[in-house]
Amino acid sequence: MAWEEWERAKAAVQERHEAQTRLNQLAPDGGGGGGGGGGDADLVVHQDDLGAVGHEAFILHGELKKKADIAGTGADKSGSGSTMQAAAALKSHHLELGSELATTVEVWTSQVKHVLQACAHISNHLDYSKKLHAQEDERIAAELRGRTGPVSVSALNDYFK
Repeated sequence: MAWEEWERAKAAVQERHEAQTRLNQLAPDGGGGGGGGGGDADLVVHQDDLGAVGHEAFILHGELKKKADIAGTGADKSGSGSTMQAAAALKSHHLELGSELATTVEVWTSQVKHVLQACAHISNHLDYSKKLHAQEDERIAAELRGRTGPVSVSALNDYFK
């Protein structure tokens, strides 16, 4: 890849990132891009949404684990991957590129581990949240079923706090 092509690719990614950036707060005048009108609307997430995000994180974890392992790809009998083998060969010929390639593999591997850990955390946390909210819904339903007569507005209001 030519240097100019690399610079164009980086600029395109940066433009996409800037276009997707959103503030995690309301504007000072109470406005905002949410379209909710009131400014104090709550975030609503349905269990299907949680399941879908958790599932995507799980899939990403699996695919990343399989495809991003440059340290282990083409491993020899000693467990050294082809990239590290190339780094060792370059080092043995006293080429500085060998050390740099080894450092690149180490940094890449570290970063991949961090992303894998984040995917696992997201997936596990959403699974936990989904179960916790389902249990809470069951508890509330059981309480409401156990009542005789209509439920007072103040009792219902307690569930929304």
